Amino acid sequence: MSNALTETVPGPLANPLRQVGGLLGQPAVRRAMPFLFLIGLIAAGWLAWSMIAVGPQRILFANLNDADKSAVTAALDGAGIQSSLDSSGSLTVNEDDFHKARMLLASQDLPKAQPGGYQILDQMPMGVSRAVEGERLRQARETELARSIQEIDAVAEARVHLATPEASAFVRDHAQPSASVIVKLQPGRALGDAQIRAIVNLVASSVPGLTPESVTVVDQGGALLSKSGGAGGASAGDERIDFQRRVEDKYRQQLGQMLTPLVGAGNFSAEIQADVDLNESQATRESYDKDNSVVRAEQGNWQGSGPNQNGSAPGGIPGALSNTPPPASTLTAPNAQPTPGATPAPAATPAAGATPAAAPIQKQSDQFARTYDMGKEISVTRAVPGGVKRLSVAILLREEPGKPRGKVEIDQITQLVRAAVGFDPNRGDNVTVISRKFNAASTEAAAGPAWYDAGWVPLVTRNVTALVIALLVLIMGVRPLTKALLKRRDDASATRPALAMGAYNQQGQQGPGGQPSGPPVSVDMLQSGQAKSYDERVGLVRGFTRDNPARAALAVRDMIKADGQ
Repeated sequence: MSNALTETVPGPLANPLRQVGGLLGQPAVRRAMPFLFLIGLIAAGWLAWSMIAVGPQRILFANLNDADKSAVTAALDGAGIQSSLDSSGSLTVNEDDFHKARMLLASQDLPKAQPGGYQILDQMPMGVSRAVEGERLRQARETELARSIQEIDAVAEARVHLATPEASAFVRDHAQPSASVIVKLQPGRALGDAQIRAIVNLVASSVPGLTPESVTVVDQGGALLSKSGGAGGASAGDERIDFQRRVEDKYRQQLGQMLTPLVGAGNFSAEIQADVDLNESQATRESYDKDNSVVRAEQGNWQGSGPNQNGSAPGGIPGALSNTPPPASTLTAPNAQPTPGATPAPAATPAAGATPAAAPIQKQSDQFARTYDMGKEISVTRAVPGGVKRLSVAILLREEPGKPRGKVEIDQITQLVRAAVGFDPNRGDNVTVISRKFNAASTEAAAGPAWYDAGWVPLVTRNVTALVIALLVLIMGVRPLTKALLKRRDDASATRPALAMGAYNQQGQQGPGGQPSGPPVSVDMLQSGQAKSYDERVGLVRGFTRDNPARAALAVRDMIKADGQ
């Protein structure tokens, strides 16, 4: 039958399979199989532990040359810090050893090839051209700006590119400088609007003549983070939405500070819709004061005539009388009308020897052109955007099961909310407060993240899993093998049974526990003919074969040879 099985195996594979089978069938190999299996289990457990127990890696340096990688790796190995190279060639260390490694390498001034900022100006040789000097200065400035931006927590790496045109003597050829910044953010982190504005203003303030509108900020995904400052378009709309959101957040924060001590955190929900006037208007008004008018200019003439005292025109020969000073006279306005009820003034009596005064001149016609200067007032009014035109507030209170809120309590909370947001009925404000039961899912979401989302859970899970694997290897692999080896050793050292396969003794009885009792079977016992029956002879032969397998095998071989002859 063995020959038939051998013939079924193909020729090229028959010899190797027979050799492997013979090798595995050797007694020494069979005895060593438990040890080999034990070593395999220990190796599998160690491999599983090494794969699971390794903590998360963090990039220590990226884009290093081979010399710096060798120096940094040697320094870390000397300090007992494990390091490795990822697929991109970046040097990584365990996250727990990141800060320790950075401090160690900084103390040894590693890596050497890292950009030195303004220190590269110290290495500039003598006699370089002005163009090379300008490029070195620009490179140093870009490196220093990149280092400053990397100080932000959410930024892992940063690169800055400055475009500074050369100074020109022609005013028309003057170009404004510009800059672009690309940032690589930490995993799971994002930059806020305030941080983006800080980066833009930092770069703009570091370059003479650079305005914030000429700075562009892009992340590692190619998303544009900075926004143009021009009016109109999407940027103007974004600014309006951001302003409205800030106003609503301000009111929401005020409501949170007021309602949290009253009803407790998580027991209310507030939503605010603010209709903000974002239109900027400017008006100019001119007014005149017509009552307090003042004559600014007058131009014209008038004509008039009147007789003297005796009704004749003045005349005569100049003499003593004509050279005497005239008497005092009373001035009378031309064509003056007497005041009703007033006593007319007595006519002046000429002094003795004096020439009588001439009669008042009667105005016959006049013609004047007068210009009046009235008061002028110019008022310019500019309305700043940001006024709230209408405010809508909705408050949802959590109602405990079996404890409904009363109308008086809701009215009091409504009055508090109106006072907190500055309720104005003239502009159509609306405040609504209701009390309802909250959904269980929303309550759990408001309570915060679950415990299994904490940062320490993955670390504990990884260590516990590795420990469980090690225990399973010890319990299911090492412990049974150890027990089997100890049992085999005890069986080999103990007294072997006298008879096998029947536990036969001289009286044909079994010992306690089914174990055979009596002395071992020898050759003299087989030859003496002590066994009377056939079963006793078979028992003796089996016992002798169990106690002396080598001699039994030799006896069987001799018997086969004898039969063959």
